[in-house]
Amino acid sequence: MPGGVALGPASPDHERVIHAPRYPASRAWAAGRLALAVLLALPFCAAAWTLILTTSFLAEFLGQGRWRPLSALTREPLVRTLPAFLHAPAGTHPVPVDLYTRAGLRRAPGLVLVHGLAPEGKDDVRLREAAALLARSGFAVAVPTVSGLTALRLRPEDSGPVGASVKALHATGYRRVALLGVSLGAGPALLAAVEPTVAADLSAVLALGGYASAAELLRYTLTGAYAFGKEAGRAGSVLEPAIAQFARANTELLDEAGRRLVDNRDPSAVDERIRALPPSTRELLEALSPGPRIGSHSAPSSNAATSS
Repeated sequence: MPGGVALGPASPDHERVIHAPRYPASRAWAAGRLALAVLLALPFCAAAWTLILTTSFLAEFLGQGRWRPLSALTREPLVRTLPAFLHAPAGTHPVPVDLYTRAGLRRAPGLVLVHGLAPEGKDDVRLREAAALLARSGFAVAVPTVSGLTALRLRPEDSGPVGASVKALHATGYRRVALLGVSLGAGPALLAAVEPTVAADLSAVLALGGYASAAELLRYTLTGAYAFGKEAGRAGSVLEPAIAQFARANTELLDEAGRRLVDNRDPSAVDERIRALPPSTRELLEALSPGPRIGSHSAPSSNAATSS
């Protein structure tokens, strides 16, 4: 009989039919459909949640504390020391790095955040706030102190703590590691990114307000003049306190030619005065310029960036 199962022999006088309940099968089918619907909806829910977190991050970050939607939606991140080490000919020594994370069901992508000019390094209040927001939005954020950026005394070796942080995140299990350099921190970040041993662990590199040429950075700092492609101009004034700080932090570079360069405020005279610098100083400017290096460097392949 349609809709049931006949039990027992049929009789010409009476047809004994017992219908088995259909509820268990119906419930199992409904549960299966629900599970399938959940599985199909997960990517859309994850994408929607990511969009919510991104929007909340931008609102809180750009609002400078006036609105705190991301803080309301997420837990306070945990902060601990990330074991990172710098290997140099003089020996191995630890690098000061803080790691910001929040609890989650899956491993977050890693991010190394490189600060700009910050006398307190990784303990700068604004930097800590930015790292916490990035952790709330879904990253495991490593923040190293770059000593040259604490005193306006950049040297090529300042890329070392950046590379050590990338490697430490990768060794800790964060297979996808991005690199973000802010302002002057873009220099050490980009120089670290082109090191083969570091580049192999990177999924993305981003520079905000950075520079490609140390000579052009000096031109802008000393005279306010800038040029990139068709864009050119000049700031209304220069920051004399920053120039004085630079001079105090780099006294060994200020011979007669170096002093003439630092005292100059004429953009058209910068090139001539840079050419008059000692060869060692010009070589230092070239070593601090990420532009020539990143120009020949290819981004990580999609397979390398997503294999984990």
